[in-house]
Parts: sequence; structure tokens; C-alpha cells
Amino acid sequence: MKTFGHWLSSPWRRSVVAALAGALPVPAYPAPGLWWWAYAALIPWLLLVRSAPTGKRALYDGWAGGFGFMLAMHVWLLPSLHVFTLVLAALLGALWAPWGGLVRGFLGGVPSRGRAGAALLVVPSGWLAVELVRSWQGLGGPWGVLGASQWQVEPALRLASVGGVWLLSFLVVAVNVALALLVAVPAHRVARPSAGLGGDAPRRRPRGCGRRGRTRRAGADSRRAGRCRRRARPPFRPRGTTDPPTRRAGRRPDRLGREQRRPRLGDRPDLARRLAELSRATGADILVNVDARRSDRPGIYKSSILVGPDGPTGDRYDKMRLVPFGEYVPARSLLGWATSVGKAAGEDRRRGTEQVVMNAGPGLRIGPMVCFETAFPDMSRHLVEDGIDVLVAESSTSTFQNSWAPAQHASLGALRAAETGRPFVHATLTGVSAVYDGSGGRIGPWLGTDASTTAVYEVPLTGGVTPYVRFGDWPVHAALLVLAGLGLVAGARAVRPRRNAPAPLGPPARTVRESPARRGH
Repeated sequence: MKTFGHWLSSPWRRSVVAALAGALPVPAYPAPGLWWWAYAALIPWLLLVRSAPTGKRALYDGWAGGFGFMLAMHVWLLPSLHVFTLVLAALLGALWAPWGGLVRGFLGGVPSRGRAGAALLVVPSGWLAVELVRSWQGLGGPWGVLGASQWQVEPALRLASVGGVWLLSFLVVAVNVALALLVAVPAHRVARPSAGLGGDAPRRRPRGCGRRGRTRRAGADSRRAGRCRRRARPPFRPRGTTDPPTRRAGRRPDRLGREQRRPRLGDRPDLARRLAELSRATGADILVNVDARRSDRPGIYKSSILVGPDGPTGDRYDKMRLVPFGEYVPARSLLGWATSVGKAAGEDRRRGTEQVVMNAGPGLRIGPMVCFETAFPDMSRHLVEDGIDVLVAESSTSTFQNSWAPAQHASLGALRAAETGRPFVHATLTGVSAVYDGSGGRIGPWLGTDASTTAVYEVPLTGGVTPYVRFGDWPVHAALLVLAGLGLVAGARAVRPRRNAPAPLGPPARTVRESPARRGH
């Protein structure tokens, strides 16, 4: 151990080890999907930071670990952004530098039981603060939030309905901190380690949830289409259809989801006519996704447009949360050089101004989202507050088809469904298509990147309001209050006058006393 500690005395070696330790949580996400690994993946990073010889070195360990985490999480961007991926990982990794200071402050040395107990609250709160800052769309958005690794664990999905993905992140970090204390401080091993999410987790279902009906919806992959129908016939079961879908006797789906790219319907009357004919043939409205210039506004928009039997219905949603460098270049005058070293956007897309609720059939209201927007918990929560019945996301990830990105993208639908208590349909042209019920459970098999087919799913509709929809991002707010309280305590200790301070070093001061006669002069 002493030999290894001496080897880590080199700052560069220590930074490399910290970066490798920061990358360890990535296998917990799809496609590897080792969700259980998340509960121990942070331990090497925590042990390294707590052993930092100085506070400054702890900041560097936090930064290096954050760099490794962000680089490993976005390694599939390397073919597109090349060396600029390293720059982004270094910039975003700096957000973990203060977290490294917290880890050393509460876990360093031999922490008392009080300090160890506080670490279980403060260190996860610091992690949530980092995730909150990097979730701002200008910094890339909430891709790879730690709690998202638990998307396929049923007890975790129940907790997500209470506090969203933020509550899951807090619990995962808290378990890692507890295990790190047990490993590093033998005196604390008499206490039982915190357990992971177990089957006895309280089940919090949406208030008033019930089966009001069933909707029929298809996920689309490579020329795939989806159909949606309200039914009162249990149970749901996946069914296959032909491609292109045709209307069957006695079946009238209320909605068909399909994504198109580039052509503008106003400039392509032949395409609009074909979509209207397909809508009449299937008895369903078609949700078309376009990436093109608008006739009524300048610039390029990514939009979802509803097309009925008579053509476009007038319902349109313009994407609001754009992907940095993929759909626009932040501070293009400063970072425009990224277009010369990678596949960054040559022209910025324009943003939509508000979310839209579409009526896609008798009594069926859908909330459309486009691609990366499924990573933002607040967007699906606001759509449910507006009264939607089904969340629908359309995407095309052809650039990253052979990476882990499509599977991780599809897994986000389970979290959004569990958080809001509404079914979620993730339909893609290229990528992974998936359908989830209102509790986040998977309905039918995924349609992977190697599939070119059409599938129809029976999806139960639910109502009610989950605690997360009602109270919002309360775990993040609580974490910020914890950190604010910590700052106030630290500030009070810094300005508090020191009692019983030792006498200053050196000879005592000499006192000169004047005689009364001299004072008279």
C-alpha cells in the first residue's frame, strides 16, 4: 500500500488514476446495463479523493474524475467532434472540483461518527448540485444523470414517481459513500451498511390512477410507423403488422406516428398528399417530424406536425431544447472552429417557444417531444400538468447507430413514464424504439437498430398525479438547502471570535510611566 501511495505521489499519475476511477460508473448504463454496478462504482474515486494530501489536490482529483466520467459517457461523440470532445469533457469535468473538496472535508482522515453521518447527506447533495448545473441545456443537458442507470429496476421506478431521477441519484451516491466509509474506516464497520433499493421500497402510485382505457400505439424504427387506439379490452399484447401499415377491418387506430426528415410539407405537395392518403388508409392521424426551413419564419426548425386525412391539421410543435454542437454551436463567434474539426452544425437551428398538446383522436391528448428532449424531466412533467394522456417522442440517431447512445436514449422513456405516471412511446426512424406503461414498465420488446419493421402495442392509459408531478424537483431543492446551510455554518465559524486564544509569541511589551512632575511641564 505504501508503494502504491508513493507511486501516486506524481500529480500526473494521480490525475490519470482519478480519470479512470471517474469512468467506472458508465457500464451501469445501457447498453451494458449493469445497474447494480452503480452502487459501488464511485468507491475508488471516493477513496482516492479522501486520501488527497491537500485540499487543492482534492479539487484536482474531483476535476480529473469528472473529466473521465464525462469523456466515457460521451465517447460515442469522438467520431463527430474529434478532439473537441476532450475539450468539452475537460470543461464539464471542472464542475466536480468543488465536490472533491466536499469529499475530502467529510471523508478525509478518520472521520467521527457525526462527520460520517453528515457525509451521507452532504456528499450526495454536492453531487446533485453538479448534476443540476450540467443539466442546463447550454452545457449539454442531463445526459448520463447517475440515477438514470436504474431505469430497469422496479423499486427504483417507484421512487422516481416520488422524487424523479434526482432522488435516485441521491440514493446511489449515498450508498457509495456508506460503502466507502466501511472500506476506509474500520471503526465504522460495526454499523450495518446502507442497503440498495430493495423490493420492500414503498410503492407510490399516481393518485387516482386507474385503467381509464387503452391506447394502441406503435414504435417506429427505420421506415417504421406506429398506431394508437383507445380500447377498453384487456390485456395488452404486442402484435406485428405489415409495412406499410394498412387498415384492418374492425380496427381504427386513433394515431399513427412516423418521422420524416428534411422535406418541408409546404414545398412538397406530393409528399403531403401521400401522407394524407396514408392517414385515410390507416384511419389514423400521422405525426411527421421534419428538419427544414419554415415558410412563415426565417431559419431551420425541427418540428412535429400532425397530418390528418385532409392534410396537415395545423398542430405543430417546434423543438425547444437543442443539442449543443449537433444542432447549434454555442457562442459561434468563439467556438465556431469546432465545425472545422468535426461534424458540428454548420447552421444553427431555431428554438420553439412553447410546448404543445395535440388532440390525436377522440379524447386522446398527446404531448410531443423531439429526440434529446426526453432527457429533460421538467418537459414531460409540464406536459402532464397540461393534461396529456400519452407522451410521444420522435427521434433519429443514425449518426450514432452503432454506439451505446441509442439504447441509453430509449431507456430514458422508462424514467419519464415513472415520474409522470403516463405511458411513454419512443419512436425512431433509426435507433431503438420502445414503449412503456404509466409505471415505467416495458411493453413488448424493444425494436433495435438492426430491425426494419412495424409493431403495434396495446398501452394502458392512466390518470392521476404522481408526487413528482405535484411537488417537482424537491430533492434538488433540498440538496441546495443542505449546501447553503453548510456554507452558513462554515461562514459563522470563520468570523466567530476565538476564545482563550494563546498569548502572542515574543517578549512582553514594556510600559513607560511618566512622573507627575514631568506631566506638569
